[in-house]
Amino acid sequence: MKSRKTLLSLVLLSMILAMSVLAGCQAKDAGNESSGTIVESGELKDGTYEGAAQGYGGELKLEIKIEDGELKEIEVLSHKETSPVFTRALPVAIERILEAQSPIVDGVSGATYTSHAIKSAVGEAMKEAGKDFGEITMDTNGPEIEPKELENETTELVIVGGGPAGLSAAIEAANAGVKDIILLEKLDILGGNGKFDMLIFDLINSKVQKEDGVNFTVEDFIKSKEGKVMDSPERINAWAKGAYELDEWFRSMDINLNYYYDEKTHMAEKDGYAGEHIHDKLEDKIRELDIDVRTGNKATDLIIEDDKVVGVNVESKEGTYDIKADAVIIATGGFCNNKELLGKYKPGVELLMTSNQIGATGDFIPVFEKNNYQISNMDTMKIFNPAMVKNRELTGARGDGFLFINEDGKRFIAENEKDELKLALSILDQPNKKVFYIYDQPLAESFYRIEKHNKLGYHTKADTLEELAKELGINGENLAETIDTYNKAVAGEIKDPFREETSERPFSAEGPYYGVQIQSAIHMTKGGVLANEKAQVLDTDNQIVDGLYAAGEVTATAGIFKEAFIFGRISGQEAAKYILNK
Repeated sequence: MKSRKTLLSLVLLSMILAMSVLAGCQAKDAGNESSGTIVESGELKDGTYEGAAQGYGGELKLEIKIEDGELKEIEVLSHKETSPVFTRALPVAIERILEAQSPIVDGVSGATYTSHAIKSAVGEAMKEAGKDFGEITMDTNGPEIEPKELENETTELVIVGGGPAGLSAAIEAANAGVKDIILLEKLDILGGNGKFDMLIFDLINSKVQKEDGVNFTVEDFIKSKEGKVMDSPERINAWAKGAYELDEWFRSMDINLNYYYDEKTHMAEKDGYAGEHIHDKLEDKIRELDIDVRTGNKATDLIIEDDKVVGVNVESKEGTYDIKADAVIIATGGFCNNKELLGKYKPGVELLMTSNQIGATGDFIPVFEKNNYQISNMDTMKIFNPAMVKNRELTGARGDGFLFINEDGKRFIAENEKDELKLALSILDQPNKKVFYIYDQPLAESFYRIEKHNKLGYHTKADTLEELAKELGINGENLAETIDTYNKAVAGEIKDPFREETSERPFSAEGPYYGVQIQSAIHMTKGGVLANEKAQVLDTDNQIVDGLYAAGEVTATAGIFKEAFIFGRISGQEAAKYILNK
C-alpha cells in the first residue's frame, strides 16, 4: 500500500511540473489571475532573496535560496502564526513549493491563511529573483488533476480522523498487535481541535498530584459524575478508569503535564498549553510506529456487507478508492463548522462564529442517520464566552472585574450570565455587532491565557481609559460613566443594573487597561453517534454494530478533550481484540 502511494506521488509530481509549465504559458491568455500567471519569463538568478506577506497573526518574512537557476531552500525568518498550525503546515507548504518550483500550489487545508502567507512571500521573493508569478490570492491553487478511480486496498484497521481520539486509537491498536493500520485525515495536517487546547480537565492520579499528596480515586471520580452527566453508568466507569491511567500513558511517550490547579486541571507547564505538547508527542509516536497516515484523504461513507461494517469509501485529490478493513473506527470530531447541522439541532447557534478548525463539519452524521445508527443529544453544545473576533482564539472571561462593553461605551448584560446562547445573541444585537472585553491590570496578571495573548499583541493596551476608548473606537465619555456606575455597585452604594450579585472587586482606578473585540463562539458539540463503554457503535435498536467503533466528539458524550484520548484508547484496544480474535 505504501509503495503504491509513493509511486503515485512520483507520477503526480511529474504531472504537476508538466502542467505548471503549461499553465504558465496559457494562463495569461485565459485571464485567470488565481491560476498563477507568469507575467515575466526568464531564468531565476542565483542568490538569496527575501519576501513578506500577511498571515493569520501578522507579517511573515522568509528567505529563499536560488542555486543553478532552481529554488533550493525556503527559510522562515519571522512570523506571528499560531504554533500548532504553523509547525505542521510549514513543511507541507515548503515541500509542495520546492517540488513545483513555484508558489502556485494548493494551500495546506487546515492552515489556509498561514499557507497563503508562505506562498505569497515566496512569490514576492521569486519576483526579486527574476520570475513574477502574478498576484497570489486566497483562491490560488496548483494545477487541476483529473480525479480517477484508484486501486482499492485492504487493511486490518482503518481509522477515520487524525485528532486526539484517532491518534490515540492508532497507537493503542498498534501496541496491542495490529500490524496493518491506515489512518485517514481529510485535512493536510493532523491534530484536529486538540492541538489548540490549553487545558485537560478532570485528570486524576497524575504524577504531580501524587507528589503533592492529592489523591482522587476512581470511586471518587465516579461519584463526582453520577447524576450530573448524560453518559451511561458503564461509560462513566470506563471514563473514570481511563482518567486514572491517562497520565501514566502520557508519560510513557514523554508527555509530561507538570502543572495543575483547581486540583484536577492540568497544563504542560504553568506557561505551556497542554494540547500542543500532547499532540506533538502523539504524532512523534505515530511516526515511530510507522503507521500509514494519509492526510488529504477523506472517508465519505461506510462499506457495509451483511449488516457488518467492512470498510470505507475514500476520496482524495488524485481520485477515489475503497479500503476494506476488519474493523473501522470513526473519530471525525464534531460539527461546530457546519451551520446547516447547527441550525437544525439548535436554532440560533448557527449565527455564531466558531473556535473550531475547518474540519469540524460532522461529515458522518448523515451516514449514521441513513444507516439507522443511534444519535443522541444533538442539541447539547458548549458556547465559549468570549473569543476574539480577529482570530477566533479563546480569550476566557475568567476572574472578577472584567466588563462587556459595546461601542457606545455601555454594558448591556450581566457579565456572569449563565445562559450562554442568550449572552451570545445579545452580543450580536449590539450596534454594529461590536462588543469589547475590557479589563484592568490585576486581571491581566491573573490568568495565563490573557498573559500569553498580551505578549503576542492580540489585545489593545492603554495607560488610561480615555486612550483605550480611542484605540478601540468606543465612546470614551460613556465608558468612564459606565465604569463609575459599576464601581459604585461593587461598593454597595447603588444596585448593579445588570447583575444580581455584584463583583468582588472594583475596576481599577489606575491603568494600564486592556481591551479586545469579542463575540461568543460555538466551541463544542456534545451530541453524536451513541457508543457504549467499549466504544462500539449502537443502532436504533440499541444493538452493537458489528465492526464499527467511535470515539471523541463524533460521539454523544459529556466528555471533552481528555475523553477523546480515553475513549480513543478504548476504541483502539477493543478493535484490536476484535481483529486479532477473529
